[in-house]
Amino acid sequence: MSSSRILPVLLPYPFKEPFYYQVPPELEYEAFIPGTLVMVPLGNREEIGVIWEKHQLPKGISLPEEAPKKIKKIKPILSTLSVPPLPAILLQFIDWVAAYTLSSPGMVLAIALRGIQTYASTNTAKTGWILSDLSTNTIRMTPAREKIIQFLKGKEIPFTTKFLSEALTVTSSVIQGLAKAGILEERLLPYHSTFLEPDPSFHIPQLSEDQQKAADFLSKKVEDKQFSVTLLQGVTGSGKTEVYMQAIATCIEQEQQVLILLPEIALSSQWVERFEKRFGVKPALWHSDLSNKQRKLTWQAVIKNEVSVLVGARSALFLPFTHLGLIIIDEEHETSFKQEEGIIYHARDMAIVRARLSNCPAVLVSATPSLETLTNAYHNKYHHLTLSARHGGASMPDVQVVDLRATPPHRGLFLSPPLITATQQRLEKGEQVLFFLNRRGYAPLTLCRACGHRLECPHCSAWLVEHRSTQRLVCHHCDYFIPIPKECPHCSTPDSMVPIGPGIERITEEARATFPDAKILVMSSDSLTSSKATAEAIRQIDQKEVNLIIGTQIVAKGWHFPFLTLVGVIDADLGLSGADLRASEKTLQLLHQVGGRAGRAQSPGIVMLQSYLSDHPVMETLVKGDFNEFMLQEAAERQMGFWPPYGRLAAIIVSADTNEEAMQIAYELGQNAPQMEGVIVLGPAPAPLALLRNRYRQRLLLRTQKHIAIQPILHQWLSSVKAKKSVKIDVDIDPISFL
Repeated sequence: MSSSRILPVLLPYPFKEPFYYQVPPELEYEAFIPGTLVMVPLGNREEIGVIWEKHQLPKGISLPEEAPKKIKKIKPILSTLSVPPLPAILLQFIDWVAAYTLSSPGMVLAIALRGIQTYASTNTAKTGWILSDLSTNTIRMTPAREKIIQFLKGKEIPFTTKFLSEALTVTSSVIQGLAKAGILEERLLPYHSTFLEPDPSFHIPQLSEDQQKAADFLSKKVEDKQFSVTLLQGVTGSGKTEVYMQAIATCIEQEQQVLILLPEIALSSQWVERFEKRFGVKPALWHSDLSNKQRKLTWQAVIKNEVSVLVGARSALFLPFTHLGLIIIDEEHETSFKQEEGIIYHARDMAIVRARLSNCPAVLVSATPSLETLTNAYHNKYHHLTLSARHGGASMPDVQVVDLRATPPHRGLFLSPPLITATQQRLEKGEQVLFFLNRRGYAPLTLCRACGHRLECPHCSAWLVEHRSTQRLVCHHCDYFIPIPKECPHCSTPDSMVPIGPGIERITEEARATFPDAKILVMSSDSLTSSKATAEAIRQIDQKEVNLIIGTQIVAKGWHFPFLTLVGVIDADLGLSGADLRASEKTLQLLHQVGGRAGRAQSPGIVMLQSYLSDHPVMETLVKGDFNEFMLQEAAERQMGFWPPYGRLAAIIVSADTNEEAMQIAYELGQNAPQMEGVIVLGPAPAPLALLRNRYRQRLLLRTQKHIAIQPILHQWLSSVKAKKSVKIDVDIDPISFL
C-alpha cells in the first residue's frame, strides 16, 4: 500500500504524538481531512481517534521538535464516524492548551471527546414504520393487525415500534409480523433537533442609560466579528447579566454561536430561568450532571450548529463550536474556573485564547475582578465598562464590622449580640437573613480534652471534620470517614472528644436555638448535591418559604434574592491567614460578593462582618466600598516583588508512594534548577498538604519576570530528571492554589 495513504491519528490518551494508520483501499483517502473522527485498532480493542496535523504555536509556548520516530507496522483505519470533522480551530486550541500546560495533546483531546466517546456503540439511527402496498398481500387479518393498518393509513411519517405498541395496545410481535409479511416498511425517522432557537426579541428589558451604553458597546463588538476582550465591571445588583444578554441577542441575530461559562453549575438554575424569560427558550447546558445521552445529544447539536447558546462549566470550552461569535465568562474572578487535577488550566485564560483563535469577542464579567484582569484593563489590553449603581434604584448595603473583641459572643457560641439583635429585627419584619460561614461540617477540628489528641486523616495531612448530621468524622480531601468515637483512640478516656471551632452545622444548631421560629435553609455542597436540589432551594427562597439561610461559599456566587436584607458573616477573618499571595484579594472578593446578596430590591440591606481584625485593610475597604482602590494598592505591592500579574509563576508538585521517593526527585529537580537571569526557583519543600490520598508531596515554585517564556524552561528542566513510573510530576502554570 502507498505510503501516501498513511495518516497521523491522535488518540485520547497520554501519548506525546499521534499514531500512524493506513487508509484502506475501500475508503476514500480524500475524505480524511484533519479533524475527521475515525475508529482505529489499539492493541486488542477499537478506539476513537482524530486525523491530526501539526499547528504553528506562539514562540513563547512552542517546544523543540523531537526527532521523528521510525514508523513500525502500520494498521488500517477501520471506519469513520458519521459526524462532521472537528473544527480546525478546535484542533488548534487543543494543541495550544497542551503546549501551554505542558500536557499531552491526547489528554486534552479526551476532554473534547467526552460527549462522543461512546458514539460508536450508541449511534444507531432511529427508525419507524409506514404502510407498504397492501394490494398484493393476502395475510390473514386479526383485530390487532387491523388496528395498526387503520392507524397508519394515509400517514407519511413513520412511527416507532414503541409508540405503536403503547398507543394501540398491541405487542411488538404483531408489528414484526406485519413487517415480515411486507405490509409495513421500515423508514428512518425525520431528524428534529431538541434545541429550540432563542428569540432575541422575545422580551427586551428596559435598561438604564448606563446599561444601554454598555450593551451597545458589546453588541458593536459582536457585529465587528473581531477578537477583543472587554471587562464588564459593575457593583452587585447593577444588572450586568441584562447587559450581556443584549450582546447574546445580537450574536443570535448574526447567526453565530454563544458560549457562556459559569464558575459553578449550581448557578445555572437561576441563570437559565432569567435566560428563558429573556429569549423564550432554555439554552443548551454542559456540566457534570448531564447523562451520557444528554451529553451526546448536546455535543452533536453543537458541531452541527444546531445550538445557538450554550451555558456550561469549564470543559464547555472544548466543545466543537463551528460558528463561535461570543464568549462570556461570568464571575471571572472565581477560583473555581481553575481546573486543579488532570489537565491543569484556568478556564478564564483559555477562554480568551479560544476567542482569539475564533476571532470573536470575549467578555469578562464581575463585580470584583481579579487583579490579573484589572491590570490588563488598566493597561488598555482590555476594554473596561463599569456600572456603578444598582439597577432599579436599589442602594448598596451598609457594611458594618462587629469587633468581636468588644462585643464577643457568649462563651461556646458564635453569634455576637449585635448580629442576634439585627437578625431578630429583620425576621420580625418578614424579611430574609443570610448567615455566611465558608466552612462545611460541624467543627473543623476534634480533639481529646484529656490528652489533647487530634483526629487526623490517615491518608492526608489534614484534620478530620465532624459532620454531626451523619455522625461521622470526614476528610474533605479524600472522603475517608469514621464514626464519631465514644472515647479517645489515644488515651481511651470516654466522652472526651470535643469539637473545636464552628462549621456551618454548628451555626445552624445555634441559630435554631436562638431563633426557634425561623424557617431555616442550609446551602452547602453537602446539602445541594445536584442542580435539581439547588433549583428547589432557590425556589423556596424566592417563594419566602424560608427566612433564614445559612450557607457556605455557594451562596456568594451571583444569586438574586430580592427579599434578603441582612447578611451576617460569622468569621470574616477566615482566609486572611496563610502563605497565599492572593489571600487578601480572595477574601475581599468573597466577602464583597456575599455581602452583595443583601438589599437588591426596595428594602435597604445591611452586612455585618464579625471580625477580630476590624482595622485590617480588607475590612476597611469593605466598609468604604472602594474595591478598585484596594486593588491598586495590592497591584503596587505585587509589582515591587515581581509577583503575578507582574511576574510569572509555575508550581511543580512531585508526588510518590513514599516520602523518600518524593524527596529524592524533588531534590534532583532542585539541584538541576535553571540558572538564568530573571528566574528564581523556590524549594523543594514539603507541600502544605504533604500527604494527599496516600501520596507524599513536595513542591517547587518557579518565578520569572513577565517577559520570560516559561514553558521552554520548564520542558528542559523536567527533562533533566528521570523518575520512576510510581513518581508523578505535575506542572501548574499560573497556580491559584498553593496546597
